Amino acid sequence: MMGVSSVKEDVKAVIVVGFAGLVAGACSMAIGEFVSVYTQRDVEIAQMKREKRKGSSKSDENDEKLPNPVQAALASALAFAIGAVVPLLAAAFIRQHKVRMAVVVAVASVALVVFGVAGALLGGTPMVKSSARVLVGGWMAMGTTFGLTKLIGSDHGMQF
Repeated sequence: MMGVSSVKEDVKAVIVVGFAGLVAGACSMAIGEFVSVYTQRDVEIAQMKREKRKGSSKSDENDEKLPNPVQAALASALAFAIGAVVPLLAAAFIRQHKVRMAVVVAVASVALVVFGVAGALLGGTPMVKSSARVLVGGWMAMGTTFGLTKLIGSDHGMQF
């Protein structure tokens, strides 16, 4: 949304691109998580087989602890979609371009801090450090997307 907002002021275009980004991002995150967790599962199964060959009896209790790639993928897609819908909803109700962009950045920033706090609480890590890391990472992503799209859209005369 930040990218298209850098070269197009039309709210409908921003919403359409934002929704497409939500779907594409959720799919990308889910697929990446699925591949990662499935790979981790394969490694753990191979380790359990090696332990079983050596005579270790831990493999039965470890079977229950194996990660589920489908659950991880669905959780990742859902988390991404929830995070992406926040600025999308904020943008949907504001017609004025500059105000819409400012509100999207503000709402996304608040959401990033909330997600940072939630991650810290779930992981037992310091809240300020976690929130700051998530917030700065989000700002970097928004700035990069906005800047590169503005650069490409402006310097090459592309019509969006």
